[in-house]
Amino acid sequence: MNFNLSDDQDAPSSASLALIVDDDQVMRLLISEALEAEGLRTVSAGNGREALELFISAQPDIMLLDLVLPDLDGFEVCRRIREDPENEHLPILMITGLDDLATVNRAYLTGATDFMPKPVNIIILSQRVHYMLQASHSLVRLTESEKRLANAQRIAKLGHWEWDIIADRLYLSREAVHILGLEQGGSRTIEDIVTAVHVQDRETVRGAFDRIGEKDTFVGFDCRLDASSLDERFVHLQGEVTFDNQGRRAALAGTVQDVTERKLAEQQIRYLAYFDSLTGLPNRRLFTERLQESIARCRRTGSQMALLFLDLDRFKRINDTLGHHAGDRLLAEVARRLNTCVRDIDVVARENDDEGLVTVARPGGDEFSILLQNIARPTDAAKVARRIQQVLRKPVMLDGQRVFVTASIGISLFPDDGNDIGDLLKNADLALYHVKDHGKDGYHYYSAAINDGAVSEFHVESGLRQALEEDLLCLMFQPQVDIDSGAVVGAEVLVRLNHPDLGILPPDRFIHLAEDTGLIVPLGEWVLRHGCRQYMAWRAAGLPDFRMAVNVSTVQFHRSEFGNTVGRTLVATGMPPERLELELTESILMDDSASLLATLGALKQRGIRLIVDDFGTGYSSLRYLKVFPLDGLKIDRSFIMDIPQDIDDVALTEAIIAMARSLRLEVVAEGVETAEQLDFLRRRACTTVQGFRFSPPVDADTFANLLARGFPV
Repeated sequence: MNFNLSDDQDAPSSASLALIVDDDQVMRLLISEALEAEGLRTVSAGNGREALELFISAQPDIMLLDLVLPDLDGFEVCRRIREDPENEHLPILMITGLDDLATVNRAYLTGATDFMPKPVNIIILSQRVHYMLQASHSLVRLTESEKRLANAQRIAKLGHWEWDIIADRLYLSREAVHILGLEQGGSRTIEDIVTAVHVQDRETVRGAFDRIGEKDTFVGFDCRLDASSLDERFVHLQGEVTFDNQGRRAALAGTVQDVTERKLAEQQIRYLAYFDSLTGLPNRRLFTERLQESIARCRRTGSQMALLFLDLDRFKRINDTLGHHAGDRLLAEVARRLNTCVRDIDVVARENDDEGLVTVARPGGDEFSILLQNIARPTDAAKVARRIQQVLRKPVMLDGQRVFVTASIGISLFPDDGNDIGDLLKNADLALYHVKDHGKDGYHYYSAAINDGAVSEFHVESGLRQALEEDLLCLMFQPQVDIDSGAVVGAEVLVRLNHPDLGILPPDRFIHLAEDTGLIVPLGEWVLRHGCRQYMAWRAAGLPDFRMAVNVSTVQFHRSEFGNTVGRTLVATGMPPERLELELTESILMDDSASLLATLGALKQRGIRLIVDDFGTGYSSLRYLKVFPLDGLKIDRSFIMDIPQDIDDVALTEAIIAMARSLRLEVVAEGVETAEQLDFLRRRACTTVQGFRFSPPVDADTFANLLARGFPV
């Protein structure tokens, strides 16, 4: 259909085309002249077949159709035209000399828009055509508007509905029917909407409609559909009450919108916000919320709960050796095992409770958290910890390799170890690191002693930081003595922390903290720098010459440009390189890399002496004694202290001295305290000794006096 109206939408324009079908040529001419006089264009046909052909080619805006035609009658022509849905709204005016009621009814049933008897009143005919075109145009506009609305609703997945409250009749738009998954057609009631939603949401929906009788509002809400597919779908229902003339609640008009995509997006956002993407476990945020809820529940019911912190032992080594992809797979496997491990506990706990009482989470890295709610006794947490460790000890296959993993677990209890989240988390963490510091692969409950130790270490760490900033460190020197002459030939430099509250602290109180925090690097540089300065001060005072030994930490060696640091210090202080002795731990030498060999070679080339400290207590190996440019080794005090009573220590010490002599290495024995020890070492040809037999570590002035005496110690 292709007709237009002018700007005055009440009048047909000259573009409107009328098809006149009549076997009477005179009648066709009369009607044609009358319509053209009104501004319309016309075409005409004398029989039914010609009319159908002309209709297809001309596409008229209105059709004036005589009922009696020589071949196909008007009924058949009208029927064929209406067969095409595109012609549903084409105005067809049926004209005939037959005026019985049966003919009229048949005309309308066949699809006629209007009916006009002969003889035709031309003036009335023109007006009727005018208004039929006007009505047709309005209908087309309405139809197009409805199509646009339906299309918009389809795109927005939005349908509308109206409920006649008094008659309990429900009208649903086509899109609403589609969204709700109902069949088109048929009478409906509000129960159709109720039964369309998920069975678990029906009472909510039914209650909302029932409350219309009590209130004048209908609050919008989301609900699930009772979809036959496995994919869950969500809709949003919204409505507004309308009233009749007597002020009664007459109807509820509303919308239904498919909000599945929005819900899925919200679920994805929630998942990203609350779950770990690698393991699928709750993350730190969700775990904290569940912990808070559990604390509140325990306060209400007077029950207990346990918090377990788990950390994988030596996970970084696996990451560094096999790569991060293998590390990620290991974390995922650990998460799976943890879930399996606690599932039985959870099922048992839920026999009388709808909620799961065990939560496994991954706060980050290689750390996991387990929340055990409503435990009967504190020992229940230990049972879970032992089961977890047993399950985790089974090997994991990563890239064709069997990988073994262990875990350290710290436990805090509510209410014994804290009444709020902060205390429970802190105390579980302290218990975890207590396990880490005592050999790993175990579990430990939090205790006041652990807290006291942690507080003390924190206090010491704070004092160390302050000491480095304010130069509150001090040096002590322990003489190294030639075993034959008794002359002082060297000194080991030892650092002390002058803590503002705790006083003078020995190295065993703070060196491990310095290594854990990275403070060992500036601390080691401070000791080297001030030791060299002190040596130069003694030399300037004319005191006898000696070797000064400075300990080097593994962390300090690897985290700093150690060779360059030593070189700059020697230049800045004027220290003779040949008088400096660096005591290296065996763990430094186990690196066995080209860069290590280059660094040691550069130090040796400067003339600096290199000594292996505490030999025999670490990863002793004859190979590194051969590969690296070493000058000597130091026998640890643990081998000396029980000589000559302990035959094993005697045998080990003799072997070390003999090996060193065969490799042309000097031997220094530390921890010498008795005449028997000294005599044993002298008879085994040990060259240098140090220990309380001669002198404890002393300050700079006391050591200067020892040098100044010029006598054997």
